[in-house]
Amino acid sequence: MEKEPSPHLDVAGSICPSCGGDGMSVFYRVTNIPVHSCLLMKDRRSAVSFPRSNLSLAFCPACGFISNQLFDPSVHSYGRIYEESQGYSPCFNSFLNSLAGQLVDKFDIRNKRVLEIGCGKAEFLAAMCRIGNNEGIGIDPGSNPARLPASVKDRVTLICDFYSEAYSDIKADFVCCRHTLEHIGPTRDFLLTVRKSMSSNPGAIAFFEVPDVLRVLRERAFWDIYYEHCSYFSMGSLARLFRSCGFDIIDLELAFDNQYILLTARPSAITEPKFDIERDLDDLRSNVAKFSFMVTEDLELWRRRMQAWSGAGRRVALWGAGSKSVAFLTTLRLDEQIEFICDINPFKQGTFAPGSGHAIVSPDALAAKAPDVVIAMNRIYRSEIASQLEQLGVKTELLEV
Repeated sequence: MEKEPSPHLDVAGSICPSCGGDGMSVFYRVTNIPVHSCLLMKDRRSAVSFPRSNLSLAFCPACGFISNQLFDPSVHSYGRIYEESQGYSPCFNSFLNSLAGQLVDKFDIRNKRVLEIGCGKAEFLAAMCRIGNNEGIGIDPGSNPARLPASVKDRVTLICDFYSEAYSDIKADFVCCRHTLEHIGPTRDFLLTVRKSMSSNPGAIAFFEVPDVLRVLRERAFWDIYYEHCSYFSMGSLARLFRSCGFDIIDLELAFDNQYILLTARPSAITEPKFDIERDLDDLRSNVAKFSFMVTEDLELWRRRMQAWSGAGRRVALWGAGSKSVAFLTTLRLDEQIEFICDINPFKQGTFAPGSGHAIVSPDALAAKAPDVVIAMNRIYRSEIASQLEQLGVKTELLEV
């Protein structure tokens, strides 16, 4: 039986931004990585010379929260050249529309006002408004009214800004925040601002969605760790944060191939834990202790695989030009070992990946280049990718991270 490595954690001594406890321990570091993953780089030179920084993940033993101790929000530049949308994937759209429909039905979000904090290109907000005939307000520095579906343009207002107390007077029946909290350093302060804004409407519902860090730790998914994400939650650490900020949790579950945590809550003075899945501190400690050791082994395996493919003259491409591919390439320090990245999002095609400078091409361009190996950057899209490759007549070895 293989002996489990002893935890070698460096005590950072910093205060946890989620629970306020001290004694956070650093357990994983990555150096010289791009500070953005989803900005559209128009040429390879600007992509390769894109600003970089370091990442140092620390674990809070009290609440289980994980954060990048070296995070500096001032280096970020969110705006309309930030392209995070997964809305061109049938698989993702099915998930998004199904989720919106379930929330509308379960909480009767019909003919009401929906506020989305960090709405991106407002695909989810548009679905909530279309399905429930709701009025929508979206706040995001990268929002773009031109990307709204015509069917909801008269019912959705987009504010091109960061959410703050300046918008706390917006009264909404449903407040949602999807894949935004992980980009925020002072998580507790942010959530308290949201809680304060909901005080005038105690019947309002809050819905948050974030990646599940316990899956990342268990699967040693180093490609899911990057500079933009400074805050990492498990179901337990997310629930503990919400309860400490005055929310009663209604639902807590995993979705999207167990990659995302879905939390639904309402403002309440009653905040007693009621989900067994919140009790995950021991599991977190165990996986944190061995993560760096196991990832080091995985990195070496990937490098050997790349070297073997290169030596055999096999041409390799990635499918999916989001943050996962940027983290995969820059953590492994890959260059010519990967020929290009394919993505179905037309706004990404013809641009270059921040940090590595790899060209991002369309599926048609991939077919013309005919790589020997295609690596899917998210396993949930594997069948969708396989179907597209078959339609394009591309015979290749399809793998997944």
